[in-house]
Amino acid sequence: MRLYITNFKIKALLAIFVLALLGCTDKLDEPELNNNFAGGTDFTKTEDMVLSLIGVYEAFQSRGWEQPLLIAVRGDDVNAGGLGDQPQFFDTDLFKYDKDYWMYNSLWENVYVDVISAHTAMEQIERYQELADNNGVALGNQYIAEAKVIRAIMLFHISQVWGDVFIPTSSDTGELKLLETVPTQDEVMQHISDQMDEAIPFLLDTHPNKRTDLPGGATVYTALAIKALANQELGNYQAVADACAEIINSGEFSLFPDYYELFKTPGKLSDESILDMQYSDFGQGEGDREGHLYAPYGPQNWTPAVDGASSGWGFFEPSMKFIKFMLDRGEAVRLETSVLFTDRGIAELQTDPDYATLPAFVSNTTRDGDLINDYARALFASGKHYLPSAQLIPGRTAYGSNKNFNIIRYAEILLTYAEALTQGASSSGMTADQAVNLVRERAGMDPLSGVTLDQVLDEKYAELSMEWGKRYFDMIRLGRTSELSYDGRTFTEDKAFLPYPQAQVDQFPILGN
Repeated sequence: MRLYITNFKIKALLAIFVLALLGCTDKLDEPELNNNFAGGTDFTKTEDMVLSLIGVYEAFQSRGWEQPLLIAVRGDDVNAGGLGDQPQFFDTDLFKYDKDYWMYNSLWENVYVDVISAHTAMEQIERYQELADNNGVALGNQYIAEAKVIRAIMLFHISQVWGDVFIPTSSDTGELKLLETVPTQDEVMQHISDQMDEAIPFLLDTHPNKRTDLPGGATVYTALAIKALANQELGNYQAVADACAEIINSGEFSLFPDYYELFKTPGKLSDESILDMQYSDFGQGEGDREGHLYAPYGPQNWTPAVDGASSGWGFFEPSMKFIKFMLDRGEAVRLETSVLFTDRGIAELQTDPDYATLPAFVSNTTRDGDLINDYARALFASGKHYLPSAQLIPGRTAYGSNKNFNIIRYAEILLTYAEALTQGASSSGMTADQAVNLVRERAGMDPLSGVTLDQVLDEKYAELSMEWGKRYFDMIRLGRTSELSYDGRTFTEDKAFLPYPQAQVDQFPILGN
């Protein structure tokens, strides 16, 4: 999709410019002014309708560095790096929340700006449809459906973090001022599921990486995956199993054979990908690039195999609990992939007599030759957010430059399906054992028989850790919150959701009721 977007860069920027003017304000309660959004647009030029959709994808993929970081930090799979210059982020990992912390407001406000922008784009597409022929109307229906899918995953994330949140129904945010109650988390998840049912008939029935117009863009299967995840939050396990089964039985998806490379350049838009944020240096060492700031995940100090490659900030550390869990299971490739080790971290691990002897892959040098030196902020760094310096395009030095950001993978769908079956759902297709063992086989783990819910959750811990807080939200959803009290942390039920940002309560007093 990124190469396609570049071809439309000048035109798309004209459409996105208005989105930026209207959306990148801290006054979320101002209306989008639809007539001005469309000012100067020739709605008879149906071929330009795609620019509205491109604007939705651009907004979605332009995530601030703090947003996925904040979503992911509270599980027992990951720790915030040492205090540094973001003490409230460190405290959030300890379940000490500050409603005035800028990260909270940034996540809330910017996601909602992008949700409203999706509504604006859908309304603009509808104006094209008024003047389009039958083919143009059909294409507009597809584009609106795609915008609904992107809007849905953003609402999904925001509701996981805050629980009860707004459900905008148009670009007019003034409607939020009229609410008498804030929709509950269950209402948000049901809304997402219903929206996916509305979208599916109009979406392309193919793997996202087979799209030639917008490679990696949303398809039927993206919508089914989001529907499954929303119903998992609701505990509607039969709906989960049914949606996952459609994905599995489509034959469109398979696990990328090399788990280590899945999170690096070879894994970009693989057959395992269901939804990614896509970034590219366009094969060039200078000039235009589309990228995410991965530095917060990287080690503060390294000796890269390629001179000049930048290090990171050390804000995101795989937990000692996770590492010991993986060693106890005999994990190899998934542990090596997930964790970048320092000598100091290895030494700390070996102070426990049970881990005095470690596998050879536990080293401060990655298989790609990058040396992870000791640094003060953390003992380990995230390997899933690491791109080897040797995979950087010559001339590019930013940490992780050219790396995609996985959001939903086929492996998660297999394990979500297996969980639904262990929770009592039925299916005439693949068994829970088969789904789990596909994931375990790639990881070099022995097959299981008669898998239980506990075994599925352990598999999700091993497979999905450090990805979008999936471990944390599983533990919250299933009431297994004792797992979150570790290494001096004490979790209590009132800490499940972040407090609403004070800046938003000031604008929307209903949030404070």
